[in-house]
Amino acid sequence: MRFVLATMMIAAVRTAAAFRSSTFSGGRAAIKIIAARRPGAAFVGIAPSSSSLFIDNGTTRRRPFGGNTRRNMSDTIEETKETPDASSAPAPSSTGYPFADVESKWQAYWKEHKTFATPDRRTTQEDGTVVKSKNKKKYVLDMFPYPSGAGLHVGHPEGYTASDVMARYWRMTSHDVLHPIGWDSFGLPAEQYAINTGTHPEITTAKNIANFKRQLQMLGFSYDWEKEVATTDVGYVKWTQWIFLQLYKLGLAEQSSVSVNWCPALGTVLANEEVINGLSERGDHPVERLPLRQWVLKITKYADRLEAGLEGLDWPSGTMTAQEQWIGKSTGTEIDFRVDGMEDEKVSVFTTRADTIYGVTYVTLAPEHPLVSAITTPDQKEEVDAYVSATSSRSDLDRTSAKEKTGVFTGGYAIHPLTDEKVPIWIGDYVLGSYGTGAVMAVPAHDDRDFEFATKFGLDVKWVVEPKKGADDMPKEEAFTDQGVNVNSGEFDGMKTNKAKKAITSKLEELSAGGAKITYKLRDWVFSRQRYWGEPIPIYFPVDFPEGVDPNDVDPKDEGCEHTIRYDKPIPVEEADLPLELPEMEDFSPGDDPAGCLARAKDWRYFKKEDGGNWFARETNTMPQWAGSCWYYFRFLDPENGDAAFSPELDEDWMPVDLYVGGAEHAVLHLLYARFWHQVLYDLGYTKHPEPFQRLVHQGMILGTDGEKMSKSRGNVVNPDDVVDVHGADALRLYEMFMGPLEAVKPWQTSQVSGVVRFQSKLYNVVKSAIQNDDSVEMDAETTKILHKTMKKVTEDVESMSFNTAISAMMVLTNHLTSLKDRVPREAAEKLSLMVSPFAPHLGEECWSLLGYEGSLAYQSWVEYDEALCVDNTVRMGVQVNGKKRGEIEIPKDSDQEGAMEEAMKCQGVINQVEGKDVKKIIFVPGRILNIVAK
Repeated sequence: MRFVLATMMIAAVRTAAAFRSSTFSGGRAAIKIIAARRPGAAFVGIAPSSSSLFIDNGTTRRRPFGGNTRRNMSDTIEETKETPDASSAPAPSSTGYPFADVESKWQAYWKEHKTFATPDRRTTQEDGTVVKSKNKKKYVLDMFPYPSGAGLHVGHPEGYTASDVMARYWRMTSHDVLHPIGWDSFGLPAEQYAINTGTHPEITTAKNIANFKRQLQMLGFSYDWEKEVATTDVGYVKWTQWIFLQLYKLGLAEQSSVSVNWCPALGTVLANEEVINGLSERGDHPVERLPLRQWVLKITKYADRLEAGLEGLDWPSGTMTAQEQWIGKSTGTEIDFRVDGMEDEKVSVFTTRADTIYGVTYVTLAPEHPLVSAITTPDQKEEVDAYVSATSSRSDLDRTSAKEKTGVFTGGYAIHPLTDEKVPIWIGDYVLGSYGTGAVMAVPAHDDRDFEFATKFGLDVKWVVEPKKGADDMPKEEAFTDQGVNVNSGEFDGMKTNKAKKAITSKLEELSAGGAKITYKLRDWVFSRQRYWGEPIPIYFPVDFPEGVDPNDVDPKDEGCEHTIRYDKPIPVEEADLPLELPEMEDFSPGDDPAGCLARAKDWRYFKKEDGGNWFARETNTMPQWAGSCWYYFRFLDPENGDAAFSPELDEDWMPVDLYVGGAEHAVLHLLYARFWHQVLYDLGYTKHPEPFQRLVHQGMILGTDGEKMSKSRGNVVNPDDVVDVHGADALRLYEMFMGPLEAVKPWQTSQVSGVVRFQSKLYNVVKSAIQNDDSVEMDAETTKILHKTMKKVTEDVESMSFNTAISAMMVLTNHLTSLKDRVPREAAEKLSLMVSPFAPHLGEECWSLLGYEGSLAYQSWVEYDEALCVDNTVRMGVQVNGKKRGEIEIPKDSDQEGAMEEAMKCQGVINQVEGKDVKKIIFVPGRILNIVAK
């Protein structure tokens, strides 16, 4: 028996080396010709009836997307097929495998037969008895894509292929599988395009979805297209708004005045990352820090739950850590400093180092802290006001990342809670009003930032912690930030850090000057966007008019009509009136009004109820793109349901998601927001499962051929359409899974695709050879062992999502079967066809058909191996003479030295080296070394 695992890995390395040495064949002309000849590849048009989330304003009403309340955008694709004549038949591949014919054939079959329809996990018998499926379930989910105008590049299908391999494998292992897809279709890019071109974002989005859907179907993914949803579907928006109302009723959605980065020139609020030195990243326009009325979701109330819920999840450790750090749980002490001369005022700070309180030499407030103006003395007012004004144009990120610390003395003082000493109160832009209490107690001797600030402004430094008792020679050129022993701390001298923390916290509680507290870095979620292309927030407000004005005599839509919108009295839209749809507009630009462009849609904004009387005004903020992606995995369960977001039975049948595949860039925000919404729905009893995603896998990024991230600006984007036209969809799928470990970052090399094309062709030809044989061609012992080892290897590798090594194993088996020429056993060909099918489904289906089976192999039983046949009874080892290899032998694993020498002396190379010499010594290590020393 010649086959051992080492042989398999060596062959895999050789195959990979062959891939690297291969060259890409076929240029632009070949691409164009083959693309033109692919049957069934033409897609046309956007359905002319499609429109968006529109409400009429007294004009003819258009129901969004042709009146379908669910599958609006996603159903705008119309596929047409051409009947090829002789001149348009697909050109055969140079390898002999007609991939274009095969892939079109099986894609049409899957569509016609709804091969991947989600099975019902419960059926009702004639007597009304409900019978549940005995199969285990697998909910396999991709992070659904935003349908950009650029379409897919070859980096996108990597995760989709990985999840598809698992979905297909689990179907073959008798699991009930739910594998849906949809579109995260609200978003700023479509709106920006609308602003620049005048094209409605609905039209752009529908066109982009059509292209994405064509590409995904081209790649043979086994999605259940009946489950398809888009976040812009009105039937979807209805339930997004419904969830918002549940948050509102629980007090988890409220209005707040939030300091934001407002850019008048761009007419929009900017994220901190989009503001550099007080200017917008795009256009270098001045940015102001303005307090705007915003809707905020109180995610901080779930901070503990969000951290605790990570326990038991099968997620990458880096993502778990990122979530924990973003939540940022800190256990420490809140300390109150009274304000000198202001009896009822105090400044509260939070610290994790209460042991250093005797080292406080000043207190720093954020420039936007509410007490700044009251604390500032007349002598300092001008300087403080100028500093506050200058800081107001800088983003939080800009302020905290600045290397140089700046600040101004307010002229006021705080009273130390334990010593009653006065300490000066400063303001500094490195302290943020939106984080913590907006104030810090400064201990320069034991905090690097405070030390830097004190050194710059000549403030006192008091040393109250030393590395060990009596360490008088401690250097004073920098802050000592480690734990140690308290000194110069009154009754707490000599205590180690942790003991001092507890004792000082207890003392503060006794004096009613503070106490133990847990805080979080996590901030509440600012949920408002001053944009058009998003879900309208289902809230409205009363409109007041001057005293004595009859609402029936005025119209707030008229210019000059004096009125007040009572934002302090929000009213939720009745659930029966959902969805609240967007108005039709021609100008989508935000304008110079921070209320956003919807404020200009006056016929939509202002309304009276059916009974007349009072006027009301709708909320003009829209939801962020995050909203729709927070719960889409629930809607996939039940996309046709008009009475509920999803049914409890389907939640019980399918949740939680068993495998969630997507990019690591969503390690924090999307996953955190989705978990927050999920936990709220869990508390309300709508789901029985406390967490949405049990297993999470991040695919690694596929870089351009230049080793950089793919982007239009770099000119390194590879379109999968081009690869598929030249090599086929299965070749693309195989290559992306073979490039390396799924989680690794990998550069794309088009020239290497031809390596998997050769494998594909070899496998196809092996099956064609096998169909010429009958059952009289039996497998020899070597082939049997190779086959069972391969089945074991592929099975284990698929389970662990080690797809590259699974493909390597199949390559080794294919090479071995090729060497048998016309003696390929049918059983081996059948098993190989089944194993390759999750990776190259079109190829697998075609081979299965060639072997005489009808229908699809999608639900055929997965291969089973005999463990006993996977264990080697013999071992191959080299034979050395005087330290140099002179031959190779294969012996039983338990062979002794005598048996090994007997076999060695049959090797001509060994005989030549020892003949006529005396054997002085034999070094034998069973299974590893046989070295003959001869003189």
